[in-house]
Amino acid sequence: MSSQKIITLDNLSFQDLDSEADLIPLLSAEDEEEMLNEELPSALPILPLRNMVLFPGVVIPITAGRDKSIKLINDANNSNKIIGVVSQINEEDEDPSQNDINKIGTVAKILRVLKMPDGNITVILQGKKRFEIEAVTAELPYLKANVKDVPEQRPSKGEKEFSAIIESLKELATQIIQESPNIPTEATFAIKNIESQSFLVNFVSSNMNLSVKEKQDLLAMNNLKDRALATLKFMNIELQKLELKNDIQSKVRFDLDQQQREYFLHQQMKTIQEELGGVSHEEEIDDMRQKAKLKKWDEKTQKHFDKELSKMQRMNPQAPDFGIQRNYLELFLELPWNEFSKDNFDLKHAQQVLDRDHFGLEDVKKRMIEHLAVLKLRNDMKSPILCLTGPPGVGKTSIGKSVAEALGREYVRISLGGLRDEAEIRGHRKTYIGAMPGRIIQSLKKAGTSNPVFVLDEIDKLSSSNQGDPSSALLEVLDPEQNNEFYDNFLEMGYDLSKVMFIATSNNLSSIQPALRDRMEVIKMSGYTIEEKVEIAKQHLFPKQLAAHGLKPKQLTIGKKQLEKIVEGYTRESGVRNLENKIAQVIRNAAKSVAMEEEYNVKVTDADIVKILGVPKLERDKSESNEVAGVVTGLAWTSVGGDILFIESLISKGKGSMTMTGNLGTVMKESATIALEYIKANADKLGIDAEILPKYNLHIHIPEGATPKDGPSAGIAMLTSLVSVLTQKKIRRSLAMTGEITLRGKVLPVGGIKEKILAAKRANIKEIIMCTDNKSDVEEIKSEYIEGLTFHYVKEMSEVLKIAILDEKVKNAKAL
Repeated sequence: MSSQKIITLDNLSFQDLDSEADLIPLLSAEDEEEMLNEELPSALPILPLRNMVLFPGVVIPITAGRDKSIKLINDANNSNKIIGVVSQINEEDEDPSQNDINKIGTVAKILRVLKMPDGNITVILQGKKRFEIEAVTAELPYLKANVKDVPEQRPSKGEKEFSAIIESLKELATQIIQESPNIPTEATFAIKNIESQSFLVNFVSSNMNLSVKEKQDLLAMNNLKDRALATLKFMNIELQKLELKNDIQSKVRFDLDQQQREYFLHQQMKTIQEELGGVSHEEEIDDMRQKAKLKKWDEKTQKHFDKELSKMQRMNPQAPDFGIQRNYLELFLELPWNEFSKDNFDLKHAQQVLDRDHFGLEDVKKRMIEHLAVLKLRNDMKSPILCLTGPPGVGKTSIGKSVAEALGREYVRISLGGLRDEAEIRGHRKTYIGAMPGRIIQSLKKAGTSNPVFVLDEIDKLSSSNQGDPSSALLEVLDPEQNNEFYDNFLEMGYDLSKVMFIATSNNLSSIQPALRDRMEVIKMSGYTIEEKVEIAKQHLFPKQLAAHGLKPKQLTIGKKQLEKIVEGYTRESGVRNLENKIAQVIRNAAKSVAMEEEYNVKVTDADIVKILGVPKLERDKSESNEVAGVVTGLAWTSVGGDILFIESLISKGKGSMTMTGNLGTVMKESATIALEYIKANADKLGIDAEILPKYNLHIHIPEGATPKDGPSAGIAMLTSLVSVLTQKKIRRSLAMTGEITLRGKVLPVGGIKEKILAAKRANIKEIIMCTDNKSDVEEIKSEYIEGLTFHYVKEMSEVLKIAILDEKVKNAKAL
């Protein structure tokens, strides 16, 4: 076979040919037949190859660097150009002997020899046919051996199974070329143009990515069909590896491309921000790190912050989590960790501040001063949580503000009214969209110190829902034994609240969760007397509203008499909020006259008050006359303070039934039933004809039917009303009463005494009947509040009737 008829496939060989090499056509069937018919020489020079195996018909370039190999190639090139090529058993052997080489090799023809600048030579060889070494005859100057032909078993021509194997080889080779990034797709044409089946098997085996041993095993197979099947198996494995590798590379490349793209965009954004004077991502992290050095947090908090900052540093600034992480770290830096304002424990100064801001409330102010004194002596905040409870407008919230001012602390007020989500107290986990810390942590951040005065306003107005129970979340906040490690869901670690001074306010203790109420020390604040309201209006409300409306003190004045008229005729409350509104109304009228330059009275008169506020609407609070039987004045406690109510009874012919109206609750109805049963059982003692009871119907009504009423306090008033209507006798004038009754005729104590007494005084009541056990409640009230009142303390119902019922018939008495 001439050299002009042979080609090496540049794109599939292990080393490219020189650009000036002759192009050689692919091995044809005729060429293969001619090659097989060539006689094998009996002795050949043997060239050991380190890392490759030569197959018959395949063209490969090799580089020879060993002296023996160079001499062998030069000698052969100068003679018949035929050599024997075998693979080494161990690639590391520099000078292989007969025991270091494989016995099966390939006869090769030297096609071209190229000398390299480094002294090595590159030789292009074409395999001819296989041989087996019988004996090595010389090792110097290079290996020589006697060889024999190795016949190859080939399938018969046209065998379908072998043809199918060859087609599969071509198809797999095509797929491998397409999958491999190192082989140009043009190599597909070379595979398709190979006509010889044996050459195709040898060509594919030679170019597969196999180890030298695996290729040597293929070469040693005498059966061409077996070699083709083994090659097909290796090709399947190779294709699977390539597909998996390409799949992994495509994923990695995509991720890398995306990261590179984001990196370049971020770098551009950084440059733009710097040009515009903004802060880059790295500068922001450095700034946070510098701020962290100034914080007074402990080692645990420092470690947590450093860990979260490192996490932020690794994040992509364009990722959604980056903003969440930045907000989280900013909260850490803004919270006042271990930063406290210095307390001013000058108790005389505190007393002055409380007296300046609040008139009256002596008990409350005294308790506050005691509380501050204990804090001064103990020098810590593990003290009971105070809860100021009382009607609206009596100054509960402003007490907390005054305490903060007296101590020199920051003042924080949290309104809890209507709060129904536990997360408002404890915060949300920061993984949620729109997550925020709870109100406690937010307020501390706003206050800037870890020891402010916290006023938890309207703690009784908390409600629960499917978002949790906020009052349960407050249990940890308001427990001095637990709140040194208050856990906020957003903050994800404990925060010390033990130095915070908590003051809660409420209108009604009964609606506070028992466990929460147990953690607080309750200080009751009752309503103001008329005298106190007048003083509050004169000293605080009037000057405050004058300034708020832009008037000077000389432009409008008001006397105590006029203020008292406003209090009695236009306000019906325990506090002073509505009173302030009425005073503001009077001042607005004067402000209008000043602005329009009209004449007006600088000193407010009674006529001015009637003109501005209208006719007094609350005169009905006065006690009723005693000319009608069965009308008794009772005393009641409401959420807005004390009040008086009238119990009316009426008798009419019927069948002995009793009807109750006025939107009464169950307890109140039961009191009326007890009173009637007591009368039936003791009719003779009470001077009532028992015969008339089955013949007359009784009706008890308490006016203002739209207002719900309940409780046992009206028991003795109902009894007195029923006895009065059954005996048609008068009831003592200007008399009010409160007390619970039993079937045995006992009078039991009731609550809200101070509020009830203030209500009685507002209604010009002169005498009050109550249980003997309530005497201690009256003794706690200042003497000026009860001046002009006479108290009758009783234990039995008979004593009530003896005091309340006069031995005198009413005018137009019914004949029963």
